[in-house]
Amino acid sequence: MNIIRGAITVERDTPEEIKGKTGELLRALKVANGLDEDNLKAIIFSTTQDIRSCYPAKAARECGFEKTALFSAAEPDIEGALPLCIRVMIFAEGLTEKEKHVYLGKAASLRRDISRKFAVALDGPAGSGKSTIAKALAAAYGILYLDTGAMYRACALQLYRKGISPEDAAAAEAAIEEADVDVRYENGAQRTLLNGEDVSDEIRKNEISMLASSVAKLGSVRKKMVQKQREIAGKQSCVLDGRDIGTAVLPDAPFKFFVTADARVRAERRWKELREKGNTQIDLDELTKEIEARDKQDANRAVSPLRRAADAVTVDTSNMTVEQAVAFIREKIQEKI
Repeated sequence: MNIIRGAITVERDTPEEIKGKTGELLRALKVANGLDEDNLKAIIFSTTQDIRSCYPAKAARECGFEKTALFSAAEPDIEGALPLCIRVMIFAEGLTEKEKHVYLGKAASLRRDISRKFAVALDGPAGSGKSTIAKALAAAYGILYLDTGAMYRACALQLYRKGISPEDAAAAEAAIEEADVDVRYENGAQRTLLNGEDVSDEIRKNEISMLASSVAKLGSVRKKMVQKQREIAGKQSCVLDGRDIGTAVLPDAPFKFFVTADARVRAERRWKELREKGNTQIDLDELTKEIEARDKQDANRAVSPLRRAADAVTVDTSNMTVEQAVAFIREKIQEKI
């Protein structure tokens, strides 16, 4: 008899959340250990006291685990315990390899010996949805999200404010050397700082977006930003997105993905976003041309061009929701684990 352990955290005490997370944990354990209905003999759940809306055993039954004996119990209320946590113990037979325990979300902190520090690299063109996906992925794992593109945008803003063209390499390098680019986190969201000023909103303007690609071609800029990004990633588990994370910044990252989408689809997403912010004068065809030009510029720059790492998994989001993309990536990560 083999005993396999696992745990996962939920965001809210709702039946829908508990069902979803219970199913996610059980599917991850099945994939990791090659289990099927014939292997499973019994599954025992325990939950923290703040989970009251649904028993995980009931949720497991609704997720399709119909033949296996299921049981749920509430844990004692212990001060300092990880909140909103579901633990599971699976009794199985017929495993051909050593048991693989799975701890997901914030529950990874319970078993740092098997939930090691790791980095997820997401690369891709502008508008592919990689930043939104990266944020959702980081939240799902309870780890840090680092928006590397924002750091380059901050460098672009530094030149923009000083009226310096990226073509003037010497002046640009001197200006960037003076720039203090940093990030901080508030309520789980990254705020980008330039010389101590929060410029998180200003760096999203169209003119800064276009300038950022040119600025990112400068060797001095990339060297400074890559050093900063590696420093952050070296301290904790995180999800990073950008143009060259898997190829240049973290070439040894264990999980790499190339997030892309059709140029017209990306333009439509940006168009809708701008209209929601009150910009109704933007032309969709012109926006499509801008995105295609940005793609060409990013792919052909001399320093760290945009390209898919050889070991990266492609994620085409043209017809995917954010939730579907995150689920796909998490499944691929679990398969590799």
